[in-house]
Formats: sequence, structure tokens, C-alpha cells
Amino acid sequence: MRARVKWLDHMSFVGETESGHSIVMDGAPEFGGRNLGARPMEMLLLGLGGCTSFDVVMMLKKARQDIDDCEVTITAERAEEIPKIFTKIHVHFVVKGRDLAENHVKRAVSLSADKYCSASKMLEKSAEITHSYEIVSL
Repeated sequence: MRARVKWLDHMSFVGETESGHSIVMDGAPEFGGRNLGARPMEMLLLGLGGCTSFDVVMMLKKARQDIDDCEVTITAERAEEIPKIFTKIHVHFVVKGRDLAENHVKRAVSLSADKYCSASKMLEKSAEITHSYEIVSL
């Protein structure tokens, strides 16, 4: 897997993925950015959210659960000193569907966190990661 990041101007950068997708990242205005894109550390949280959501949705589909939506909210705390790494991360799933079995949702969230999500496994080396879920019946 490869990625490329190129400086545009001020504190703006464009990231390009090996699969041909691009995304703009920018720094906060107090550091010379112009708020044109996500912050790089926000991108890490989005990567975690995407990775674990992928796992959960795939597992629920394989379990033949009638899932209509899956949304993940990630909250994080960072260290006060540089490097300001993430120290605590909480991942909250809201899974919507018809007749969803709680044991399947719980198992999918747990398996993603403990075994499948590469982003979770990397970030847990420096941050305490917790998970929760809620099921919304349609």
C-alpha cells in the first residue's frame, strides 16, 4: 500500500491514495492553515471509523442481519505535551435495521475491535480504546 502527500500552499496538503483518490488536509488557522480540509489527526480518527465500520457492516451482512444503516461517532483525547498523541478513544456505533439481534451486533463490534480492525490494533498501542453500541429498530 502506498500514499503520497504533496504540499499545496500555506499549511494545505493533498493526499493521494494508491487506489486513485485524493483528499485535502489543512492545518488550523492558528498554525497558518485556512480550514480547507480535515486536520491530519482527524484523518486518523476517520480511518479508524472507516476500518471498524467496514468490519461491522460486513459481519452483520454475513450473519444475514437486516441492516439499513451504521454510523460511528469517535471521540478522542490527546496528550497535553508534544507529541500530542491520542490517549483515549471512544468508538460508538449506532446500527439501524429490522429485527437486529443484539448478540450479532455485540459480536461484530467486539471482533472488529479485538481481531480485525488494523487501525484499532495500531492505535491501541498508545491509546485506551473503548467501544459502545446502540441498536435502532426500524
